[in-house]
Amino acid sequence: MARLTTLVSLLATASLVSSTVLPIPLSDDENDTPLPLIIWHGLGDNYAAEGLASVAQLAEEVNPGTLVYMIRLDDDASADRSASFFGNLTEQIDKVCADLAAHPILSTAPAVDALGFSQGGQFLRGYIERCNFPPVRSLVTFGSQHNGISEFQTCGARDWLCRGAQGLLRSNTWSSFVQSRLVPAQYFRDINQYDNYLEHSNFLADINNERALKNQTYKRNLERLEKFIMYVFEEDQTVIPKESGWFAEVNGTEVTPLRERDIYREDWIGLKTLDKKGALEFKTTGGRHMALSDQLLGEVIKNYYGPYGRSFEKEETDSAWQEEL
Repeated sequence: MARLTTLVSLLATASLVSSTVLPIPLSDDENDTPLPLIIWHGLGDNYAAEGLASVAQLAEEVNPGTLVYMIRLDDDASADRSASFFGNLTEQIDKVCADLAAHPILSTAPAVDALGFSQGGQFLRGYIERCNFPPVRSLVTFGSQHNGISEFQTCGARDWLCRGAQGLLRSNTWSSFVQSRLVPAQYFRDINQYDNYLEHSNFLADINNERALKNQTYKRNLERLEKFIMYVFEEDQTVIPKESGWFAEVNGTEVTPLRERDIYREDWIGLKTLDKKGALEFKTTGGRHMALSDQLLGEVIKNYYGPYGRSFEKEETDSAWQEEL
């Protein structure tokens, strides 16, 4: 990210909000106070990173008065980075649910907005489906792996944390040991190992409602979104396949778009419902994974976040799909 300004005082701890900040009114559509914005970072990042601080500053510049909360799994930045590689995602999301529900400001807001970078995008969706208190109004994800990954990302030569995780992933992906401890393994999804995935996946198969027994709460919670915006990076070589960011199924060179898949046609998690009401948007942006500009981020913050009660333009669905909807 291009911005270099650090907001250390803003991002230091979970209690970063001044006690003088008043709760957002619960039922005032005319109130121009922006909804709080929660952000979940990606693999190998941490909640106090300088790039995230600059995003928080940008949110305040575009929508003055925005409370930005960086999701973290540990108040120690180094431990928070480690938790992006190692940990049980079910337990991690449970912790986030508890943290947000106990937050003195977030828990009193009528809703919050959400921004997910890379794996943070599907984790936020997991939060929405599993607990969603405080409820999320708009979810925007960048380069996220909504339909999983079929390969693990390349690690830097001296990034031993990443290389250790990669070694575990390749050792025995579907073992209970790996599925309960290695974060990327819990959203690993290879169509050629689909039976193993359905049986053993600790996270993705569950939140995508791919098993025979469907969780209707997941569907109801996701359908509450007013906007679900999914960005894919055109030159992404980190997320394999990159089309996962749009829930597409990739088998070799064959790509099956979301709207042609059962998860959509049978509306397993509410994506068809969101599409029908104009809330689902598929976006692309140039560059490689997480190559984000201030201009794009500013447009996202302006278009999809802001005051409670604001109205959003509905995304027009292709006429061929309108007939099927």
